[in-house]
Amino acid sequence: MARKTILLVEDNPDDEALTLGVLKKNNILNEVVVAHDGLEALDYLWGQGAYADRDVRDQPQVVLLDLKLPKMSGLEVLQRLHADERTKHLPIIILTSSSEEQDILRSYETGANSYLHKPVDFPEFSEAVRQLGLYWLLVNESPSR
Repeated sequence: MARKTILLVEDNPDDEALTLGVLKKNNILNEVVVAHDGLEALDYLWGQGAYADRDVRDQPQVVLLDLKLPKMSGLEVLQRLHADERTKHLPIIILTSSSEEQDILRSYETGANSYLHKPVDFPEFSEAVRQLGLYWLLVNESPSR
C-alpha cells in the first residue's frame, strides 16, 4: 500500500508550525511535505526543478492549499492542477485565513474539494484538522493512479 503523504502549501512559518503541530497532536503521523509557494507546489507534484528525481506516480493523498501565496496564488495552483491529467483528481483542501465569499466561490468553481477557514481559536482549528485527517486519509477513496 502506498504511503499517504500530505502536501501542505503554506508560506507563513507560524501557520506551517501550527498545522504540523495539530496534525501531530491528533496522531496524524503521515509524511507531510511542505511547499512554501505555488511554484514549489507545482514542481513537487509534477516532478520538476528541485523535485526532478521524485517519482510522480507517488502523489499525495491530499493537498492542503493556502490561497495567499508568493509567486503564484493558491487559485492559480488549483487551476493548473485541475487542468493537468497527472493531477486533476488530487483531493485539494483550501486551508486559508480568507473568509471572503468570492474566494470560497472561486475555489469551488476551480475544483477545490473542501474549503476550511483557519480559525483563530486553537481548539476549533485542532478539531477541524483532526476531522480532515480522519476523512481524507482514512475514509475517502481516491482513484488509483
